[in-house]
This record gives sequence, C-alpha cells and structure tokens, in this order.
Amino acid sequence: MNQPPLKILISGQHGQVSRELQQRLAGLGQLHVLGRDRLDLSRPEGIREQVRAIGPDLIINAAAHTAVDQAESEPELAFAINATAPGIFAQEAADLGVPLIHYSTDYVFDGSKPSPYTEADEPHPLGVYGNSKLAGEQAISAVGGQHLILRTSWVYSLHGRNFLLTMQRLLQEKPELRVVADQIGAPTWAGTIANSTRALIERWRDGQPGAWGIYHLTAQGETSWFGFAEEIGRHLQAQGKPCARLEPIPSSAYPTPARRPLNSRLDCSRLQREWLVSQPDWREALRECLA
Repeated sequence: MNQPPLKILISGQHGQVSRELQQRLAGLGQLHVLGRDRLDLSRPEGIREQVRAIGPDLIINAAAHTAVDQAESEPELAFAINATAPGIFAQEAADLGVPLIHYSTDYVFDGSKPSPYTEADEPHPLGVYGNSKLAGEQAISAVGGQHLILRTSWVYSLHGRNFLLTMQRLLQEKPELRVVADQIGAPTWAGTIANSTRALIERWRDGQPGAWGIYHLTAQGETSWFGFAEEIGRHLQAQGKPCARLEPIPSSAYPTPARRPLNSRLDCSRLQREWLVSQPDWREALRECLA
C-alpha cells in the first residue's frame, strides 16, 4: 500500500546528522530544512512561528550547541539551544499530535560505570554541555506525547568539524601524534544515525511503532580515541598516504575546559528489542563512510 508523503520539519541544515538526514529521508516526503538563517533556536517565539507555519507531520530536532568546551564559557546559550528549544519543539509537536525525534548524547553520564550505560541508568553529567542536553531530555519528557530521544556518541562524518577529519589531516601532516587512550566509546557515523532514523520513521508510518521514550543509538563495538585514530591511519596507509606514528596518552595529559566521560559506551539493545532497529559495527560503518 502506498503511503502518503510526509511533511518533515528538520531543524539544523549544515550539521553532520542533518546533512545525512537530508540525503536519506528525501524519498519519504517533503523536507522543510531550517538552518540558522530561518530558525534561531535561542528565540522561542521564532520556533513556534516556524512550526505553526509549516504544520509538519513529524519534527526532527537535529540542531544543537555541540561545542563541548565552548559551552563551559557560554552556559546561557547552550541551555537556550539544548534545553529550552527541545521543550518548545515537544510542546508544538504535542499540540499538533505529531512525533518529535530528538538527538541527545553520552555526555548525560559521568563515565564512571564499568559497563555500558542503559536507558535505566541515572544520568550525572560532568559539565555544561551534558547538563544542557539532559535538561533538554527532561523538557521533552515533561511534555510527553510521541517522542524519541536518541542518545548517541562520538559522531563523525565527512562534513563539518569532527575527529575523523581532524585525524585524517593531522596524521598526514605530522611525524607523530599523541592521542587519548583511556576514554572508551563507539565512534558513530552520522550516516548510521540517519539510516536508523529512517527505519524508525518507517516503522511509525507503517503503524508498527515501538514504545516512545529514550533510546541509545550508537555503532556496535567499542574502542578508544587512540584505537579510532589507529583505524583511520590504517585506511590512509591502504591508500598509500603518509601516516604519523601514534602514541597513546591518558586524559590527564590532554586537559580540556570540559571534563569528558571515561566510559561513553551505550547499550543499544532496547532499540533493537522495541523497534527492531540495529546498528553496524563501528569499523564497518567507518569503511562505508570512507567509501
């Protein structure tokens, strides 16, 4: 049976996840992609005006204040974009009776747990960015309605500023590189997030949704930033490109304004169980991204 095309509002235009969503959701209907020129997330009234003007069947909030260190010095802006705006999207979605999909982060946890975090674990952020993202989750949950909050980690793509692009450049420029080896997580390609988002939308559209709420969505497997850099280096060497010698270091040797969780591993089994959506291994996704 042919489904009617959906009218989908996507906040954020040039971010890593938004760019991949625009590619992968194109066949589902009409995409209304709102970049900063049309949507200032620090202006609540502007958000309401745009949502009401478009009247979407689905809202995807793919915009965020993601500069983790910068957030420490501009908490008001981080909370406006990461906490207040998601709450407004949730209220507008509930008023329209349509679902909201929102992306959150491993930074809602402090990283002290020895095993992967589940959705039942109590959040405990270490800094402004994590606290602002947690406040956004709480604002959406307080509204209720149909919503998916998808926590992800270590996002990279071939666009924007991220670890993959930085490493590709530095590995070819420098003779040796020191990379943090005691933070563990799952590097997650923005394309994986977009593919999973499409699968979730299709299940909802086909009348077979799982339970609404908070879910973890990362690539399978785990590594350190050092291990991720090693894998990026292997791909460069396979292409005959120069590659720096890598040296593992502890987080204490690379201080940053914001503290990072040492354990960013998220257990994604609930998403598979409830929505029948699973993710590829991080190495497999990296290969696909680079291809």
